[in-house]
Amino acid sequence: MTDSKQKLFLDVLAGKKTERVPFWFMRQAGRYLPEYRQLRADKGGFLDMVYDPKAAAEITVQPIRRFHMDAAILFSDILVVPHALGQDLKFVAGEGPKLDPIRTEAELSKLDMAIQGERYQPVWDTVSTTRAQLDAEGYGDVALIGFAGSPWTVATYMVEGAGSKDYFTVKSLAYREPEFFGKLIDIVVQSTTDYLIGQVKAGAEALQLFDSWSGVLDEGQFEKWVIQPTAQIVQNIRKVYPEIPIIGFPKGAGMFYPDYIAKTKVSAVGLDAQMPLDWSVKYIQSLCPVQGNLDPACLFAGGPALEENVDRILNGFSGGDFIFNLGHGINKDTPISHVETVVKKVKEFRRA
Repeated sequence: MTDSKQKLFLDVLAGKKTERVPFWFMRQAGRYLPEYRQLRADKGGFLDMVYDPKAAAEITVQPIRRFHMDAAILFSDILVVPHALGQDLKFVAGEGPKLDPIRTEAELSKLDMAIQGERYQPVWDTVSTTRAQLDAEGYGDVALIGFAGSPWTVATYMVEGAGSKDYFTVKSLAYREPEFFGKLIDIVVQSTTDYLIGQVKAGAEALQLFDSWSGVLDEGQFEKWVIQPTAQIVQNIRKVYPEIPIIGFPKGAGMFYPDYIAKTKVSAVGLDAQMPLDWSVKYIQSLCPVQGNLDPACLFAGGPALEENVDRILNGFSGGDFIFNLGHGINKDTPISHVETVVKKVKEFRRA
């Protein structure tokens, strides 16, 4: 049972005016926290934590205890989706995720929608466990965000088999074999829909779709592989949960942001750190609530530059619907004192 306390994060997503700007940070639960590092040392592998509801809920709540953000985001990974479909996945120390690449019909045919529920269930259990834990610890005013990767970004990993510097293999495949690539995207759309609906059913109060690599596509490919699949997921979810807020984060979208908002029908967008403030206020915040967009490198650096940029962002966006966040995830080596500086400034700031 979710606590009924007012949640500023959800108020902003609903277009309500709030005196204080709500905040949370992407990757706020993770390696910059000593309590996370201790738990990971105890648990072992990354996926072991993701699929352990008790451990994953504990990790989700850890930054809330330190900083009392206005939202907690589920501790998981965007590659749960391909893993749930049967694609082999492992995390290699110092190298990141490794998957068996899917580049042929034979490889595509090995994906199996029938097995996904077994792998999604621990994550759904994490959501319900986290919500109960937040309420039990007195954080009833903290909203719980569920998430998934958007189809383009998830598919890049599925085709490349790992992270990539230029995404040349997946981009070439999408140009050369759009019908085949479209089949892969359709599978990811359906599986992601099922995954996110399950998260809402378990207690997620908002959802975020991470499209970390959307900025590598040209206009036509962005429309085809970012906007259209995202719009389909949003439409699918809203058939079941019409009121659920959905935040899109098409990192690197640049001038495509307004088109993305209009066509996907997301409730709000996250802005990456490269988005110019005045342009974003005029052409993006006028369309929907925005979230962002402090550079994680600035958070890492600290000092006068950090304080100046926090002030600039708060003053620049506070005239409209705004959630303070980063332009991408917290770097693992970020000093906790720098995070404390930002939290203090954001909590003390009041709208004019």
